[in-house]
Amino acid sequence: MAIDGLIILDSTGRPIIQSGYTSYPPGYPILHVDALNTELSKCARAKDVDPVIYVGPGIGDLRGSACCHVEVGGMRILASVSRDADPLVAFAFLQAFVDVLVDYFGTVNAATLKDNFDTVYQLLEETLDSSGHPLTTSPNALRDIVLPPSLITKLIASIAPSGPSPASGRTGAGSLAGAGAGAAFASPIPWRKAGVRHNHNEILFDVVEDMCATIGRNGATLSSLVWGKIECNAKLSGTPDLTMTFTNPTVMTNCAFHPCVRLQRWSRDKVFSFVPPDGQFVIAEYQYGPPHGALSGNVPVPIAFKANVTTDENEGSFTLTISSKLSTKPMENVIIEHYLGEDSTGAQCSTSSSGTGLGTVGGAEGSWMYDHHKHVLRWEIPNLTTSGSWSLRGSWTSKSKTPRPDRTYSIKFDIPSYTFSALKVDQLRLSSEAYKMYKGVRGRSKGSIEWRW
Repeated sequence: MAIDGLIILDSTGRPIIQSGYTSYPPGYPILHVDALNTELSKCARAKDVDPVIYVGPGIGDLRGSACCHVEVGGMRILASVSRDADPLVAFAFLQAFVDVLVDYFGTVNAATLKDNFDTVYQLLEETLDSSGHPLTTSPNALRDIVLPPSLITKLIASIAPSGPSPASGRTGAGSLAGAGAGAAFASPIPWRKAGVRHNHNEILFDVVEDMCATIGRNGATLSSLVWGKIECNAKLSGTPDLTMTFTNPTVMTNCAFHPCVRLQRWSRDKVFSFVPPDGQFVIAEYQYGPPHGALSGNVPVPIAFKANVTTDENEGSFTLTISSKLSTKPMENVIIEHYLGEDSTGAQCSTSSSGTGLGTVGGAEGSWMYDHHKHVLRWEIPNLTTSGSWSLRGSWTSKSKTPRPDRTYSIKFDIPSYTFSALKVDQLRLSSEAYKMYKGVRGRSKGSIEWRW
């Protein structure tokens, strides 16, 4: 299944970077840009636009196509697909390409990409071929083919501007570029470079879990799923062969693995057996399978939330209360957002807490703001401890006689040193190398909840 091409739009909807649509007429990409901008102009909020937009028959395309898009750093990255292509393939590639950009540039926005046009176009050439099939999407392998901007700057500064190599007759820059490109394909293991050496041998694992839940008006959990991934940063010399066992591997279901993991060992013994790439990579992604006794297979939501909202002519009022259900771990960066409607004009609120013994308004009790551009009320609590409750009371005004706020609250939070699945690494063994390695494992969780009222 092929992807027609990829286009990156800035915040105004203008294309700034585009892959080569060599098999399509010049006007074909513009059809998808116009279709996306048209849908964005119709919606009050950008997130209300469908992620897959149908594009009718146009230049050189008699059957129509689809525009798959994601929002990143104020930009829109879209992939166009046609014929029998699965849109999920396009979204998987978009996510992989965004991960590559983050790995190369750290912050992904229009200014960053414009400052590194040459690098971005090289990455497009290496990640998506002219036929629309994804190629190399591993940052570890790409760094040997496309040099990161910071490294390029250092190389240019250190290489003499003139003078061919006496032995080869090639300039220093060309020799180094050729060696780097060749090294990417010199190893018998596709995902690992040959001859890797480190002064300190260590491997670190981060178990990251993300809860996505929907809560009904009566407080019942309609849906609550947890997706996890195990991120790894390996700095090991030679060709290390690792075996990692877990105390509770059954909590991982619907798994997807990095190519380095031997699937036969996992299927038979529920063990990770692998030769890791050098550097950062995701070794596995999974869905948390709660115990069979859990109601409807839902994972318990770790917060309690209550919203009382009333509307009147040209105004409305509300009282929000939130508390944590966790007994040991505090939550951080708690954010509650409520869309008050496109006719809302302003809000006035006050915060309070009970049973916490912490801080005052603007401190531990959090702070609030009203975004006049997005018409969104935002309440932030930096630290939601395991005891007490937090409240936000206020009102808002509207140009409409009948205010129509959104019927849901969006709640996001982080929980450091905690995982919903309680996944535990039992042992990590190293073979094929004689040195001793340092190993570390830590967990963190985050959540995104839609709470209806």
